[in-house]
Amino acid sequence: MLSASQLAGILPAIPTPVRSDGSVDEAAARKLVGHLLMGGVDGMLPLGGTGEYGALSRVTRSRMASVCAETVAGKVPVIAGVLDPGYHDALAAARDFASVGVDALLVVTPYYTNPTQAGLRDYFLRFADESPLPILLYEIPYRTRIALDPEVTHLLSRHERIIGMKVCNTDMYHFLRVIAGVDADFAVLSGEDSLFPLHVAAGAHGGIVVTASLLPRTWRRMFDLASQGRTSEALQLHRQLMPLIDLTFGETNPGPLKSVLDMIGIDAPDVLAPLVQPASALQARLRSEVERLLAVCENA
Repeated sequence: MLSASQLAGILPAIPTPVRSDGSVDEAAARKLVGHLLMGGVDGMLPLGGTGEYGALSRVTRSRMASVCAETVAGKVPVIAGVLDPGYHDALAAARDFASVGVDALLVVTPYYTNPTQAGLRDYFLRFADESPLPILLYEIPYRTRIALDPEVTHLLSRHERIIGMKVCNTDMYHFLRVIAGVDADFAVLSGEDSLFPLHVAAGAHGGIVVTASLLPRTWRRMFDLASQGRTSEALQLHRQLMPLIDLTFGETNPGPLKSVLDMIGIDAPDVLAPLVQPASALQARLRSEVERLLAVCENA
């Protein structure tokens, strides 16, 4: 059973390579996972927002989770996203993913119903009790409009089957309050490419990083610097990636990311409705930036 101590470093949030009919392009998915393993990542996260969870069928999600787990073959943890807003659908997804061999689940705060903090607390406690796998909390208020109060996170962190959290809350003071009170055996992971070195300097164990799919070695080097207290050097490296981060999120993720995967040998540009291909001008600028970074950072 996966524990918090096994959650550290760089865990890319990976896109789901798909064919034109919406099915998983398994060859491309395996190639992407292999690329990341060669890049020295510490785990990976399929089927989050970057994996277009909401646009995939339940069967397709399970297949992507299975392909990742099979290809990783126990080398690093595989954490599958569970982004359903309803409890029973989320639990069904958890059981599907457990059956194909993933190691843990990233469970988003239930949205649309606008629950109270007491409702969020009870939801996650019940889910942890019934889940077949350990879970990580997933807080991303700029998509869900719901944030977990730090005090609720502190309480949840003491549950033996809630082993960590992906933080996509850009409020740094909120982050510091979370870190200040979580259980020692609880892995807080940055979910923000834009704040990653600051989050690690403030106590994050690592991060679930979108652009690490393109530059796994560079992000791993940044983590090493930040976790060793070499914050100034980590920030200097991060500054080199800021134009890439801005462009990657210049339109809704993962459209821009998928449009340049061929630059690392993965030909899988298709996105699923309601996403569309990013504007040609954005793609051109992004390709230029990826080309530069592959030369000066990733292959240095």
